[in-house]
Amino acid sequence: MKPIYKTVGVVGTGAMGRGIAQIAAQAGSTVKLFDLQADAGVKAKAALHDQWDKLVAKGRLEDSVAAGHKSRVLTLATLAELADCDLIVEAVVERLDVKQSLFAELEGLVSPEAVLVTNTSSLSVTAIAAKLKHPGRFAGYHFFNPVPLMKVVEVIAGLKTSAAVCTQLMDYARQMGHTPVLAQDTPGFIVNHAGRGYGTEALRIVSEGIADFATIDRILRDQVGFKLGPFELMDLTALDVSHPVMESVYRQYYDEARYRPSVITAQRLAGGMLGRKTGEGFYKYEGGVMQTTPEAPAPVVAEMPPVWVSPRAARRAELLQLLKDLGAKIETGASASPQALTLVAPLGFDITTVAVVERLDPARTIGIDMLIDDAATKRRVLATNPATRTDMRDAAHALFARDGKAVSVIRDSGGFVTQRVVATIVNIASDICQQGICSPKDLETAVTLGLGYPMGPLAMGDRYGPTNVLEVLFNMQTVYGDQRYRPSPWLRRRGAIGLSLMHEES
Repeated sequence: MKPIYKTVGVVGTGAMGRGIAQIAAQAGSTVKLFDLQADAGVKAKAALHDQWDKLVAKGRLEDSVAAGHKSRVLTLATLAELADCDLIVEAVVERLDVKQSLFAELEGLVSPEAVLVTNTSSLSVTAIAAKLKHPGRFAGYHFFNPVPLMKVVEVIAGLKTSAAVCTQLMDYARQMGHTPVLAQDTPGFIVNHAGRGYGTEALRIVSEGIADFATIDRILRDQVGFKLGPFELMDLTALDVSHPVMESVYRQYYDEARYRPSVITAQRLAGGMLGRKTGEGFYKYEGGVMQTTPEAPAPVVAEMPPVWVSPRAARRAELLQLLKDLGAKIETGASASPQALTLVAPLGFDITTVAVVERLDPARTIGIDMLIDDAATKRRVLATNPATRTDMRDAAHALFARDGKAVSVIRDSGGFVTQRVVATIVNIASDICQQGICSPKDLETAVTLGLGYPMGPLAMGDRYGPTNVLEVLFNMQTVYGDQRYRPSPWLRRRGAIGLSLMHEES
């Protein structure tokens, strides 16, 4: 198939520029590489040749095909040699003044029909194009690193970008083997905006002393199915990348509470504890291998107390069946006996508040997270309150570990780890839909491909119940009095009918 853009210029030949050049050449375009550093383009071309040679050696690419790719990659000595390009992709430093100056120069070189795009991840497309004479042919074309493997690209329309240009760019993305999603020019676009809920809420949980980094990572992997916990992920991306994005989105949204960064990452960034690449972040790394402390085994309890379950517990029938399967002695009276372990399963509320409101003995009260069906998880999560007795905590831990399933015991908070993080993810995604930043369908696609979540945030909301998510948010807003937990109007409106794409609004 003939490529939409016959000749593509790539300005900036770092990791992103090389990746974009690779998939453009593989799509059949002639690719011209330019970098201000004299030897950078030559090194990039050599790296591309080496990459294709490796694919040939692995039997994943025919030698003749690789030769064709190589023949289409050229290096340039001057910017003026980009004059015949149909498309020019910029992948230089994230500075507005540098990008504006570059595109002003490019606009004077190329034909009126040529399309100019920026691979910016954090700057306004409209602002970059502000000094151009023809901003209609300018757009954002945001790829993710490593480009050949991350199969999503955000096509961002500035205020004056032509719709035809966006359509053309989306078609070309498909020719390059990528999935395009269309986004409005707002802070973080889709992926970096939608990703704010995962790490920032986990950081807040740590800051409250609820659980440590490793425990939170284990819970979110085992209960929800994330490939990496939030702290493992931040170590992988490195804090010199992820923390500035947190601050950028927060500031660009005029200090919107939902995106508030954490002093934890600011401090670690200042201290050089960036993650894998420095050998230490939230975890330590030896030879590139993450070092973790094994979980302590469940306590041994000689005599198990009877168990009483609050009538207000979420999924109460399922919880009672689980206790029966675990061999617990279950009390069925209107109130717990003085010897009983008392179980509550709130959505959004802290265990202390539930014990007080329901007039339970806090010393014997333990919470369990029942947002997700127990059969669908690899881990159970319990929560104590400040008054919980050690013997009751140990008894609950031992009981719920009887069948071999992992158990985490955390400290009291409004909402369990999973409840808080899932509700925040769904709420931010709903707000993206409320703002009309993209379609719900493109949101789901961008998040699953760009962030690697086990499902899109709207699908996540539907799976765990929109009304449950709303209850978590409402109750957490009550507990914390914090606007970061206020439910999006879109979520409130759609909560009763579901968030699935079947209900997508025009």
